[in-house]
Amino acid sequence: MIEQDSWHTWKAVEDIRRLSPIVHNITNYVVMNSTANALLAIGASPVMAHADEEVADMVGIASALVINIGTLSREWIKAMHKAAERALELGIPIVLDPVGAGATGFRTATARGLVSSIRPAIIRGNASEIMAVCGDQARTKGVDSTEASHTAVEAARSLHERWGSTVCISGATDYIIGGEEPYLVRNGHPMMTRVTGLGCTATALCGTFAAVNKDYPLATAQAMAVMGIAGEMAAAGAEGPGTLQVRFLDALYRLNGEDIAQRIRTGA
Repeated sequence: MIEQDSWHTWKAVEDIRRLSPIVHNITNYVVMNSTANALLAIGASPVMAHADEEVADMVGIASALVINIGTLSREWIKAMHKAAERALELGIPIVLDPVGAGATGFRTATARGLVSSIRPAIIRGNASEIMAVCGDQARTKGVDSTEASHTAVEAARSLHERWGSTVCISGATDYIIGGEEPYLVRNGHPMMTRVTGLGCTATALCGTFAAVNKDYPLATAQAMAVMGIAGEMAAAGAEGPGTLQVRFLDALYRLNGEDIAQRIRTGA
């Protein structure tokens, strides 16, 4: 296990706030507003563009591309591949969220096709999604996992070995597979699972941190730690999921180095 004093998480947050990287999101209808607001709160510049006619141009001004398959259509899949092709040409990181992989054949095939064709820098999903992308017989409950995060570690290793992607399995403990040793993140709060789209927000944050840190396993661990810490801060005093969602944005905006140093939890 890699020790937390090597993570430099606060410096990465400072870099995001200083550079305000443009993060191009091809994401789903459900989460566009909340994801954009979260990226603004941490200090990034979000773009939500999915039209085939403009995605390549939009990628050209971005520092990261986030692809989320939450609300699929043939037109969007075409745009995803076109945007990813341009991102690969430019050498900017691609982050894939295989939302609901394992729920339907179309969704699972789309996720697997994207992984094999674009070889994303980072794949982030819950255990069931990661196992489904790998080819295991996992099933999701809608977009929710039916498995604990640790059950997908071998599937994540298999994906990393085959495609070279950093793979993040989110859950009560987040597992980030991509280097010689995994990163484990134990931050977060159970109430976060009652707010739709926070998993998608975590994926967008992975893209944001990857925009300023080319060590993608480390960038992913930093993003997941910040996500979980902000969730904990938001849950303190929240009356329920509604107030947590608002307080989460405030927590990202107000996050400082002391918050990270006091709250970051890693390891077994």
